Amino acid sequence: MLRNLTIDNYALIDRLDIDFDDGLSVITGETGAGKSIILGALSLVLGSRADSKVVLDASSKCVVEATFDVESYRLEALFDELDVDYSASTIVRREILPNGKSRAFVNDTPVGLQQLRTLTSRLIDIHSQHENLMLSNSDFQLDIVDTLADTADDLHKYTDLFNRYRDTRQQLRSLRDESDRFLAEKDYIEHQLSELVAANLVDGEQQSLEEEQNLINHSQEVIETLSSIIASLDGEESGVLSLLKSASTHIGRLEKYINRASEFADRINSSFVELKDIASELSAIIESTEFSEERKHFIDDRLNLIYSLQQKHRVSSVTHLLDIQNDFARRLDLIENFDDRISSLQTQIDELEKQLAAAAERLSQRRRAVGSLIEEKTEAMLHELGMPNGRFEVSFAATDDFTSRGRDKIEFLFSANKNRSPQPVAEIASGGEISRLMLVIKSLVAASQALPTIIFDEIDTGISGEIARKMGEIMQTMSASMQVVAITHLPQIASKGKTHYKVFKDESGETTQTRIACLTADERIVEIAEMIAGKNPSRSALDSARELLEYR
Repeated sequence: MLRNLTIDNYALIDRLDIDFDDGLSVITGETGAGKSIILGALSLVLGSRADSKVVLDASSKCVVEATFDVESYRLEALFDELDVDYSASTIVRREILPNGKSRAFVNDTPVGLQQLRTLTSRLIDIHSQHENLMLSNSDFQLDIVDTLADTADDLHKYTDLFNRYRDTRQQLRSLRDESDRFLAEKDYIEHQLSELVAANLVDGEQQSLEEEQNLINHSQEVIETLSSIIASLDGEESGVLSLLKSASTHIGRLEKYINRASEFADRINSSFVELKDIASELSAIIESTEFSEERKHFIDDRLNLIYSLQQKHRVSSVTHLLDIQNDFARRLDLIENFDDRISSLQTQIDELEKQLAAAAERLSQRRRAVGSLIEEKTEAMLHELGMPNGRFEVSFAATDDFTSRGRDKIEFLFSANKNRSPQPVAEIASGGEISRLMLVIKSLVAASQALPTIIFDEIDTGISGEIARKMGEIMQTMSASMQVVAITHLPQIASKGKTHYKVFKDESGETTQTRIACLTADERIVEIAEMIAGKNPSRSALDSARELLEYR
């Protein structure tokens, strides 16, 4: 529950420090005193959008800090999920800088606004008078039924199935679109692929063929040059080999005169062997260079085919052509397998639809099971709130297709008069009737979930007299299991509070400031009397205030 709220430098508040008690607390004050300002500051720590205009002193930041007692609400798992340090006394702080930028902290750990909203939604619910309009919203109505039916687990399972179903349907739509595109290209792909396959391309052959072609085109020059070299090496009379052989013989005769003669002979013989191998290899090249016109035509045709394919597909290598060929083959395989893939996805969808239908039916059963109970309890409480002929119905209808919440379309129907059948709430209910109906629904929700705190901001719009007293009693009943804070202008509701706060403007200084005070027993009498009769209340008004306080 909310234990403390500290506000610094916000709107008309320089500094405000409020301690809250358990049970029912009421906040009163004249219109314009600043009740909404305090509520606006509290909304900041709950994750509402910040505005630099709320900063009172533009030279310093605005800080709003709320302390919550969360020990009894088993929120450790939520804190872990949000990656926030858990503390039984949790402090939520929001800082608004003069430039409008804001920061949020939970137990001094920086958090994003979504984290903040997720956490505080489990701590406190602020019901403003504008929220009454939500009673006619179909999603809000479904939320109410789901809360009271405790469908969280079933809804989670359904949502998982629905997300898979939605994603699989999207895959099927995309696959069918892709299939249509590929089928339109099938003839083109088959033609291109067959052309590339027929070419029988081999990676690396282009370089080999180009080298051979170059050799063929210059074969005469190559043969003549190599023949000349061979003649120089292996000529019968003046060839290098013949001269080396003679030199080796002559140097050998000098062994008895020159110690190194044998060494020189070996070196000459080694050169002889090397040059003889060279001459042999050059001869082999000459033999291989001899070619046929048929081979030349084959190489020319082969390279022309390769060049033509490269130009057509705008690439510069056989490797790239093979990549294109493989891609065409893959695309054609996809086309040929589209029917199987589409059939497989459709089978998955059919199975998911069966599972979804079963999950939606479980949800619907739980919702319908609680529908009559909601009707009974709502009507009973409406009768207590001055609508003896009030009728309330939860209407169920099935949607044509699966939605993210199941297949139930829920609508709240209401009638306050005997002679009128229940109609949609938005079409028939007055402001006062909406206020009572919303309080009843909120009380039912509060009784079914462990929400620590709920704040009612003038939910009593359009209410007075005995009905106001009954509404106060309902809030009292709610406060037995949760902290309830009611901002009200009605003395009947104000008198029901365990703790009474008064918001007022302080104009004693140079600037107007919003203040709040926790009233003593005597101060409460005066405040309630003023709510009854205005300023300077009469003795009878004071007596009436005492009676209201005693009656509570």
